[in-house]
Amino acid sequence: MVDGRTVHVPADVSLLDALREHAKVRSPKDGCAPQGQCGCCTVLVDGAPRVACVTPVRRVAGRTVTTADGLAEADREAWAGAFCATGASQCGFCTPGILVRLSALRSSGGAPPGPAGHPKVARALQAHLCRCTGWRTILDAWDAIDEWEAGGRHTGVPAVGPARGSAARDLDGAAQRAALEGGTPQRVGPEVALGRGGFADDGAPDDALVALPDGRGGWVVGESLAEARARAGKVQGRNTTLAPRPPLELPPGDWSRTLRTCWVEPAYLETDASWCVPGGEPASPLGNGGAFGGKVASPVAAAARELADRLGRPVRVLLGREDSVRLGPKRPPVAAGARADGTGVLRVARTPGVAAAVAAVAPGLEVREVDVAGPPTSAALRAAGWAEAAVLVAAAKGDRVVRSPGGAEAEAVADGTAGGVVRVRVRCGDPIDEIVLRSYCTGAAHMALSWVRSEGIAVDDEGNVADLTVRSFGVLRALDMPPVEIEIDRGGPPEPVNGSDAVFAAVAAGAWMEQGCPTDWPTHRGARR
Repeated sequence: MVDGRTVHVPADVSLLDALREHAKVRSPKDGCAPQGQCGCCTVLVDGAPRVACVTPVRRVAGRTVTTADGLAEADREAWAGAFCATGASQCGFCTPGILVRLSALRSSGGAPPGPAGHPKVARALQAHLCRCTGWRTILDAWDAIDEWEAGGRHTGVPAVGPARGSAARDLDGAAQRAALEGGTPQRVGPEVALGRGGFADDGAPDDALVALPDGRGGWVVGESLAEARARAGKVQGRNTTLAPRPPLELPPGDWSRTLRTCWVEPAYLETDASWCVPGGEPASPLGNGGAFGGKVASPVAAAARELADRLGRPVRVLLGREDSVRLGPKRPPVAAGARADGTGVLRVARTPGVAAAVAAVAPGLEVREVDVAGPPTSAALRAAGWAEAAVLVAAAKGDRVVRSPGGAEAEAVADGTAGGVVRVRVRCGDPIDEIVLRSYCTGAAHMALSWVRSEGIAVDDEGNVADLTVRSFGVLRALDMPPVEIEIDRGGPPEPVNGSDAVFAAVAAGAWMEQGCPTDWPTHRGARR
């Protein structure tokens, strides 16, 4: 039984493939299959959470499977409302699985309600990866669920969390702020937390062919995902014994501060996907979020159009997790030194646009682009280049205030430990919707702490990415994420601008300064696995 209906599927597939490919249930998402490490495909099997991508469907034959869509209507609406009210979902790709797990945890009494339950909730979230929200807003949703059930479920607008007491919330305005922060149009509403934000692969025609990378720069095509995987010779990614290391040497000089960064994986959850019908327009791989710039140059849309036109059939084009890690752009590594007056030299992996990005915030740094063996890089990734420059110059000057190229301003005090508190002030014009702005700034704080402390992937001497699993990226876990306090200063630019990128750089600077500015990032390498 799946969500109350009897479903017949092949016996030799995973539960995730049975749900998505055969039963056409779209709320479980494929973020890493078959690694079993991101939690996006979490469902309930006889009421217990199970990661569907590593569960053979034959093991659940005759049992009851419940997805986010199949939760009791009152529970589903309450969780979706609480997530929306607290900013606990942004793109909404990871949240159906998280929502299912929290629903089971609450139903079983596995964690007490409210903040007293946070440690157990955080432990439960160890099975998941969320790149957007910074975990803390998900804990806020846990705190809000009782109040939402009691009075907010049927109002149509969130009435809990930071907006408590307001009569209404303008979700169109919330979407406007989300688009500023994420860089692409984005929906905001309770349905997003249920995975209904409009992801590319969720809307593909049932009769579409499936295309996957062939490992040689082309595509293999099959009548089904299973057939395409077999033809592509898909091999599950593994961790490596290699350690991440900065690939560039520091420039010579007498510097007040020096900084070297490793290769860093963007780690967006929705891997690249598109589909197209012959003569049509391909679905955008951006779905309900822009992957913080990670999909700007994705090849999947163009491939979907070309293959559909050539084959005369609708075609789905997908990247698996291993494909996205091998082929997707990384932050350009830097090795830099700065003096107390903000002058210095920044060596950076050659990347179009990165020199201009650095000049916009740190004109005193001389940018020297260097050819280095490694994966592709992109200046489109969140604050790439300018954040590194801003962090270095702020530390050299002893100034915690960071200003973004767009005119936002942020400052942060962050010790980066589980027992500490990250305090942030941000100015980015009219917040439009404080819930969304706080959510994005909290997520940016998490991404910054993670970047400084633990993130980095190993790349071998030939430039090949050696870390291909979600857990190998070093993303900071829910248990390790400290509380974040966001102060929104309504001053700043006359028009609203992106604020979370400035927060990202400011928290990175604050966390680094609190540690005494060790040269090499990540600073806590033992915490990355």
